[in-house]
Amino acid sequence: MKVLVVNAGSSSLKYQVIEMDNEIAVASGIVEQIGSENSNIVYKHDDKKYEHNEIVADHITALQKVIALLCDKENGVLKDISEIKGIGHRVLHSGEDFTDSVLVDENVLKICKKNKVFGPLHMPANIGCIEACQNILPGVPNVAVFDTSFHLTMEKDAYMYAIPYEYYEKYKIRKYGFHGTSHKYVSEAVRDWLGAENCKKIITCHLGNGSSLAAIKDGKCIDTSMGLTPLEGLVMGTRSGDIDPAVVEFIATVKKVDVQEVLRILNKESGFFGICRESDCRRVCKLIDAGDEKAKLALDMFAHSIKKYIGSYFIELGGLDTLVFTGGIGENSDYCRKLILTGLECLGVDVDFDLNANMKRGIPTVISTEKSKVKVVVLPTNEELVIARDTVKFGNLK
Repeated sequence: MKVLVVNAGSSSLKYQVIEMDNEIAVASGIVEQIGSENSNIVYKHDDKKYEHNEIVADHITALQKVIALLCDKENGVLKDISEIKGIGHRVLHSGEDFTDSVLVDENVLKICKKNKVFGPLHMPANIGCIEACQNILPGVPNVAVFDTSFHLTMEKDAYMYAIPYEYYEKYKIRKYGFHGTSHKYVSEAVRDWLGAENCKKIITCHLGNGSSLAAIKDGKCIDTSMGLTPLEGLVMGTRSGDIDPAVVEFIATVKKVDVQEVLRILNKESGFFGICRESDCRRVCKLIDAGDEKAKLALDMFAHSIKKYIGSYFIELGGLDTLVFTGGIGENSDYCRKLILTGLECLGVDVDFDLNANMKRGIPTVISTEKSKVKVVVLPTNEELVIARDTVKFGNLK
């Protein structure tokens, strides 16, 4: 049984076809720069990659192009589109309405449209792709898998902001958190691997261009670092993370710009990029090797922000069994892991730094020593598989 997984960004569409009998992706790709003259279509299967440029006007057209590639007589992986039994969609925001994934119907779409206010860049594309799939593949179940719903198990004292309470009542302003499918996947995977009894208190570190941490107790999230939007929390590739809110007014005043422009700066021109003019961790590390002090400062700040959250979550959890690293940086940057882990000895963390530097990428690995009170694990994430599994579950597929 095959499931199509769709992850629509504001100007992109990532996709995978997953064969659920063995949970292996048989095809994947991305349509980039949708709506521009530089649209690019990438299609991969069987270690082959096909790429070409053509104008893709909108997400509906992008989906039509993807389906045509999947059903292509020479290079497709489907004999017919009817092989797709369900479609899983990554949807940015659940608001407080969905505590889990959900089979899409008219009411679900109505609620998602109400929640566009929480994600004005991504939610329209998410919703548009669902509607397009309903039109292109009528009768095939569509399941919405939300980036935020995993975190809705937080208690009120963890998710509320200390602002006038009516703002929560009227506008639902609160911490929601993101990267939920990744935190869910790795926390469940590590519990399956090491045993639930050994993983009652977990901190998951999803580290990439966007980064977040989650504190997970007995399988449920009790706190996370991102907030109402993905801007809150850690220092990231282009995002500032936590700052004094008064900085917004200060920048607006001295630069003579509006609040929207300041938020653009904090989202797009800050983080690593704001410090050393590079947002990709790999390029930042190359600058460090060349002796660039600002690049070193950027990653030192990154590690410092993560350590603060690990320390606070250690207290919230009442201790720590397992610390998990995942995401592009978490899985692949031994330099960043070493920066973060150095100094955590006071929490009972003891790391084999030789193994950290020489482990095989893509393979789940325990990099802590036998004497460490905390298991430190590097574990590849698989958000698409979470979406596919939920599509089978909530789409009632057999």
